[in-house]
Amino acid sequence: MNTLTRRTLLSGIATTPFATAALAQAQDFPDKPLRFVVGFPPGGPNDLLTRIIAPGIGERLGRSVVVENRAGANGEIAAASVAKSPTDGSVFMLASNGTTTVAPALTANMSFDVRRDFISVAFVGINPMLLVVRPDLPAKNVEELLAMAHARPGKLNGASAGAGGATHLALELFKSLGKADIVHVPYKGGGPAMADLMASQVDIYFGGLSTALPHVKSGKLRALGQTGAARSSAAPDIPTIAEAGLAGYEAAISYGIFLPIGAAPALAAKLHDAVDATIHSPDVAKKFGDLGADPQFGTSAEFAAYVAADFAKWAKVAKDAGLKAE
Repeated sequence: MNTLTRRTLLSGIATTPFATAALAQAQDFPDKPLRFVVGFPPGGPNDLLTRIIAPGIGERLGRSVVVENRAGANGEIAAASVAKSPTDGSVFMLASNGTTTVAPALTANMSFDVRRDFISVAFVGINPMLLVVRPDLPAKNVEELLAMAHARPGKLNGASAGAGGATHLALELFKSLGKADIVHVPYKGGGPAMADLMASQVDIYFGGLSTALPHVKSGKLRALGQTGAARSSAAPDIPTIAEAGLAGYEAAISYGIFLPIGAAPALAAKLHDAVDATIHSPDVAKKFGDLGADPQFGTSAEFAAYVAADFAKWAKVAKDAGLKAE
């Protein structure tokens, strides 16, 4: 069928009131509770952010939105299930880049591919980490820390909350861009890593802003920089690592909304607008701030570009460092 004929037929269909109503209905969300899937148990940042925005999304879509926790495998179980869900808008998810881009950068055969199986609908928030050092480390800023690492290759060590996780890759990116030989020391969680840092058993750590900042304020740790592209509103006096001298550094934890591929563009647009309006709400912004997260805004195309760039970045970091999921 040539383009002109096809357009003529579509134009004729669209002029009938019954066809117009059918098209509008086909591009609207189902008249039933919508499943808002999150890949982690209740109480963590992924879950809390989901529950903060779910009511506003439901109100703006005129639908009931039910949060569904499908925990396991760093969010992979949830993402794989959503990828195979109906494309009528009845199922969507909130996921961090730990699930969508970091884990796939380390694992060759994931059960989903964020670039192939999902529509990147909307940016939600950024949760930066803090580069913190033991209180008695002589380095007072990023440049001095890198100078120490260059003068004593392999003598400084950096803790992580676990091999292959966000805190580990934040360290590896720092090492790569700074051309620094720092020994990775993996822990079984952020709590033990932070405790040993305060006890001066390790030298540096990239910890979540909301958990590390209280120790910085109490003087138990020293913050040299934060990992976001811009300063968090929760810590405006702490420079970004890029500002502090390591150009191009950015390793924040990001969160976004995804629909399974095949969902109608009109559905994606409506969901984007509902998310965007919700996170513009002052009370939502305050709740985000309490979690150490900064609301993020932008078009779906901008978010998709961010996801693609983030995937490429972590794939390169993993390859350069010889990392694979354990």
